[in-house]
Amino acid sequence: MKKIAFLCLAILALSQVQAKKKPNIIFIMSDDHAAHAIGAYGGRLSSLNPTPNLDKLAANGIRFTNAFCNNSICTPSRASIISGQYPQTNGVLDLDHKLDTDKQYLPIEMKKLGYSTAMVGKWHLKNEPVNFDYYKVLPGQGKYFNPSFLEKGKGTWPKNKVKTKGHSSDVITDITIDYLKNRDKKKPFFLMHHYKAPHDFFEYAPRYEDYLADTEIPEPTSLYYQPNWGSEGVRGINDSLKTYIGTSISDRHMYRNYNWMLNGGKYKGQESAHQGYQTYMKRYLRCVKGVDDNLGRLFDYLKKEGLWENTVIIYTGDQGMMLGEHDLQDKRWMYEESMRMPYIVHYPKMIKPQQVSDLLINNTDYAPTMIELAGGKTPDYMQGKSFINTLKGKEEKNWRETTYYRYWMHIIHHYVPAHFGVRSKDYKLIFYYGKHYMDPSEFKNHYWGKQYYGIDRETPHTWEFYDLKNDPQELHNQYNNPKYKEVIAKLKQQLKQQRIDLNETDKNYPEIQAIVNKYWEN
Repeated sequence: MKKIAFLCLAILALSQVQAKKKPNIIFIMSDDHAAHAIGAYGGRLSSLNPTPNLDKLAANGIRFTNAFCNNSICTPSRASIISGQYPQTNGVLDLDHKLDTDKQYLPIEMKKLGYSTAMVGKWHLKNEPVNFDYYKVLPGQGKYFNPSFLEKGKGTWPKNKVKTKGHSSDVITDITIDYLKNRDKKKPFFLMHHYKAPHDFFEYAPRYEDYLADTEIPEPTSLYYQPNWGSEGVRGINDSLKTYIGTSISDRHMYRNYNWMLNGGKYKGQESAHQGYQTYMKRYLRCVKGVDDNLGRLFDYLKKEGLWENTVIIYTGDQGMMLGEHDLQDKRWMYEESMRMPYIVHYPKMIKPQQVSDLLINNTDYAPTMIELAGGKTPDYMQGKSFINTLKGKEEKNWRETTYYRYWMHIIHHYVPAHFGVRSKDYKLIFYYGKHYMDPSEFKNHYWGKQYYGIDRETPHTWEFYDLKNDPQELHNQYNNPKYKEVIAKLKQQLKQQRIDLNETDKNYPEIQAIVNKYWEN
């Protein structure tokens, strides 16, 4: 009996040592938090100092400047993050699709590696997060104030509802800290900690009412003037779609613009852009401030409990956000501000301070990287690639030259035409095919068809090309400039190949493929 008892103690001691060796991993994601709304990323908003806690995290870790989503909308981006797969492979093309529970690959793989797993905050993948040991998630989009949550162990999904009081950013942080206090301390933990903020409609906690109240928020020049931007695909022939495509900050858009939503259409022209922008940004940045303050609270707890040094902390957004650039709001676009994601990693045992990487990564790479940080190997079924070598200060071998993007929800919600393309470090190529994948007859019985005018119409089929090195704000579409003929031809070839390699072709959508074939050489 003594031998058995000794053996049990030895096994327990060994498991505790191994748990200490494996890093804890916290994956923090905010909704719609654009990279250029984080001080560490520079840009026009950095002087406002909106994110001191995130800036410090970046200064003591690594900041990625070329992190991108493959579909700038909540549900598809989250599905790619948790599955390591592109939309047509994981089955989530838009906001209506559900990610199958057996494709919640990331928590499944982390549990295989001996981790306790938890999901707290905004989930937005419809099906129950069954593969987490613990979850407490917002139903759907969730509420900013006094949010209800669906909690594991409190009944059957989705009736397992519990009520809370307070602002969602505060409450989500409280839930995470409570989880950490009561976690299984015999195992390393993998925690997904997701904020609702700063998602529209930017309902901030009342304590931030005075934040930036007397500050003039710096404005992008493209909010007012951009004669060479875009194409007929986003502006129409002779600007005929100028009042229809792309929800605006100014009074430009006939149905959805921030001036009308907030000011009842009180302002006109440039003044409507100015007034709408100032209101839009102050509300947005107050939500951002609430997230950053709560991160400071979470980080203080980790330090106090001795978890800081052995915990990988990752911060990102589920996509970027148009903050007035090109007189646009929301996301969805392949333009930089929407497609780019912030991505910061802090892990003192591996990552040296003050690191900045321009490696071209996307959201399918996040799961493989976390799995390898946990001591595993990237599963063959994942399409993303681990960039753990970069975190270790080494070079990646055979890395991608371009990253693929596609937005499927033609016209729906914010009147953005369907498009796809590729981005390299220096260039971007976009094709607006301008057609919904659903048959027009289906719209009659769908809420989309009842709420949004013209979903069944095709918008112009055009190309855009931007030289990002010389035109980082994407103000000049150079597609028809002969100077770039060879570059564009190479990008088209890479685009065609990636669509094949990543299972992103239109073999199931022949009408879209016919448009692609017809206009490929235009």
